[in-house]
Amino acid sequence: MADAAAQHTAEEPQSDGSKLKTFLSILRNRSQLPFLTTRGFIRGTANDNGPKRRFIGVADLASVRFSLPSQLLEPTPNLEYWNYLDAPNTFIAIGTSDEPLDRMLEVLRFWFTKDLKYAKGRPCKPYNSCLGEFFRCNWEAEDNAPRIDTNKLGPKRDSKPGSGASSIKSGKLAVPAGLGSGDSKAASTVSVAQTGTDPTKPKVRVSYLTEQTSHHPPVSAFYISCPERGLHARGFDQITAKFTGTSIKVMPGEHNLGIFITVEKRGHETYQLTHPAAHLGGILRGALSVSVGDMAFITCPETKLKAILHYYDDGWLGRSTNKVEGIIFRYDPDNDDKSRIRDVPEEDILVRLGGVWKDKVVFTLGPKPIDSHPPEEQITIIDIGPLSVAPKSLPPKDKQLENESLRLWGGVTEAILAKQFSRATTVKQELEERQREKARHREQTGEVWKPVFFEQVTGNGGKPELSAKGKAVLEKAQRAEWDMRDILGDVKASS
Repeated sequence: MADAAAQHTAEEPQSDGSKLKTFLSILRNRSQLPFLTTRGFIRGTANDNGPKRRFIGVADLASVRFSLPSQLLEPTPNLEYWNYLDAPNTFIAIGTSDEPLDRMLEVLRFWFTKDLKYAKGRPCKPYNSCLGEFFRCNWEAEDNAPRIDTNKLGPKRDSKPGSGASSIKSGKLAVPAGLGSGDSKAASTVSVAQTGTDPTKPKVRVSYLTEQTSHHPPVSAFYISCPERGLHARGFDQITAKFTGTSIKVMPGEHNLGIFITVEKRGHETYQLTHPAAHLGGILRGALSVSVGDMAFITCPETKLKAILHYYDDGWLGRSTNKVEGIIFRYDPDNDDKSRIRDVPEEDILVRLGGVWKDKVVFTLGPKPIDSHPPEEQITIIDIGPLSVAPKSLPPKDKQLENESLRLWGGVTEAILAKQFSRATTVKQELEERQREKARHREQTGEVWKPVFFEQVTGNGGKPELSAKGKAVLEKAQRAEWDMRDILGDVKASS
């Protein structure tokens, strides 16, 4: 009885510094197994009886896991925490312009906001995702993104018929009125404002559905739908990770081929956005942070435009600079052989970008270096400073199903928020054991598990297709209808 009472007594939470000390002691303990993150940096399931080995030097942490104590967890399900709509107003603006180059810039503006949670906050350890777990939500986005029109921002351009790309003639850049400062010598901006701040403005609804489709390896499929704007995005999320001794290097897994954004009203032109490798650092300093030191690519075969982004990690004395530079250029989709900025001929470069991805990024027209342009010709594509992560619209509790993230992890969340960490650990372990029991039953019966809302577990070129039930869920979400009994049958809802 004393043990039971202790489980319901508030315990002292650990500070971030003490969490990291506990974290490091786990990494160095030969009696524990390494762990992996999936979309949320750290992932694990209880396994205390495996072979003894050190964490440092493990090539791929995806192959070994263990359970972390609840004191190290943030009370957030992984599928809820990890999404790309931190600033949904940048997403709904994609496809607005009639010019292919401007549409690529719209995609880039979205790209620089997709990880706003890391630019403005700190990384956290959400819960692991269980096989078949799913999450759904809406965003109510304001249509407040400035229009990108490089015909007004710069010299006139001629579009080559059939090429989808544009060439830039020589000429003096003109800063359009209404963008940024009214001073013609000041830089202009096409950055977005914070969404959801004006209740009088009409909103554009974006709906989101994600499901854990694989456990070994951990993979989830996601789908973003905005029928009002003729937009959808999809992909598989999976990572691999390696502990280097001072940081964790996180890379996309083999099934994670990026984010695929389709602009339906533009002939279904599709943009593939590939993820760069990231580093979770600050472990030894007691302050976790995310830095990026890799290449990212955005390609659109229909417009024959490609963007290369080069992220720089290390700066003076090992401090991260968070700098990024990039270009947009014409490319041949049938011979896509350019992966470095320096390899692209100047005559093919339409735009250069540069700045700090956690602060402000600018672009200039033409192949000349950004620094060679006066300030009024350096257009801000995104200013992260005034932005914060946009809130979600969630299903009410009585409409959530048993394997829906918020309900599935509800008991753990309740205990952590009450600072009852022993109880949270117990509830978490019970949940994990139920998942293992289901896996053993499937193995014994030969049952092949299939996703409910998606057609593929992995594959399909990295572009998961919605099942009929998945389509129905998103259609209802667009109407802000959350009851799923007519889709899944008589399923017990949360009470």
